[in-house]
Amino acid sequence: MDKFDTHRRKLLAFGGAALGLSLLPGQAFATLSTPRPRILTLNNLNTGESLKTEFFNGRSYNKDELSRLNHFFRDYRANKVKNIDPRLFDQLYRLQVMLGTRKPVQLISGYRSRTTNNELRANSSGVAKHSYHTLGQAMDFHIEGVSLSNVRKAALTMRAGGVGYYPSSDFVHIDTGPVRHW
Repeated sequence: MDKFDTHRRKLLAFGGAALGLSLLPGQAFATLSTPRPRILTLNNLNTGESLKTEFFNGRSYNKDELSRLNHFFRDYRANKVKNIDPRLFDQLYRLQVMLGTRKPVQLISGYRSRTTNNELRANSSGVAKHSYHTLGQAMDFHIEGVSLSNVRKAALTMRAGGVGYYPSSDFVHIDTGPVRHW
């Protein structure tokens, strides 16, 4: 009887742990399916601008707030604005839910015009020729007070697009392209 109880306890403990781990990404996706407002707080490290926005009101995207986000994510070098894929904001919101933080997101790079991308590419081997930044589908960032490795792990868990990890430059890249990582 003791042997049966020991195996049963181990099975229950393992099952409980597995269930707990499986809830982490599920909670983030459930958050998107639950009709509640989605709010982001951001700082643009290049322009010094800050933004707090409710880009989704619980039922639909707020077009005025998406316009504000598009401007915030603009190519500040060329002063060009592009419509940013709203799924990128959803990913960012999910990340914050998964990480349990409401600390500001520190934006390093959002949209980049082809000209800006080519200039950056000429000076760095880390800039892709056909970058999702030029399509308004990518961002480089870190989150105040959250370890970069934890941001990366959470982004990988979501399996919502590309995830790049740049610890020496202190940022994580996410995009709405195919699921991949580097």
